[in-house]
Amino acid sequence: MTLRVSGKNMDVGDALRSKAVDHFNSVVTKYFDGGYKGHLTLSHDGGGYSADCVVHLDSGMTLQASAAENDPTLAYEVMAGNIEKRLRRYNRKLKQHRRRPEDEEGTAQAYVLAAPGEHDELDADFSPPVIAEGTASLRRLSVGEAVMELDLSQSDVVVFRHAGHGGLNVVYRRADGNIGWIDPALSAN
Repeated sequence: MTLRVSGKNMDVGDALRSKAVDHFNSVVTKYFDGGYKGHLTLSHDGGGYSADCVVHLDSGMTLQASAAENDPTLAYEVMAGNIEKRLRRYNRKLKQHRRRPEDEEGTAQAYVLAAPGEHDELDADFSPPVIAEGTASLRRLSVGEAVMELDLSQSDVVVFRHAGHGGLNVVYRRADGNIGWIDPALSAN
C-alpha cells in the first residue's frame, strides 16, 4: 500500500505529505481489504491549488478524483472525500454482487498511439507511431458492474467480458452525459 505524493509548481511540505498518506491509508483500509498503489499530485495553478489522484486497487479497479480550491490542504480534503465516496460505493456493490468463481480475468494488449495533427495530411499507408504499450485486464462483469466501474474510474470507456455470454462488450460515456453500451453478440442473433 503506497501513495506517492508530489507537487507541481509547488513544494509539498512534510506535514501535508504525512497527513495525506496517513489519512489516505485510513480511508482505503476502512473500505477495502486489499492493497493499492496511488499517486497524488498537488499543483499550484495561478491563484488556486488543485489535487489530482489516481489509485489502482489490487482488485483491478482504478479510481480517479480531482479537486480545485484556494488552499492545498482543502483541495486535498475535497479530493479525498471524492475518493472515499467512490470507495464506499464500490464496497457496497461488492457486498451486493459477490464475485463468482467463473469471474476470471483475461488480458488484452493495450497501446497508446500518437494522434496526427489537426492540419496534417495523411497518406494512404499512414501508421501512427506507438508511444506506449502494456496490458489491460478484461474482467467478466455484468453491465451494471461495468457502468459502476466506468463511474468510479471516471474513464470514458470500459471494455469487459459480458457475464452472461462471455463476449466482449463496451460501455462508454456519451457526449450528452448518458452512458452507451455496445454488445456485438446481440446484433449477431
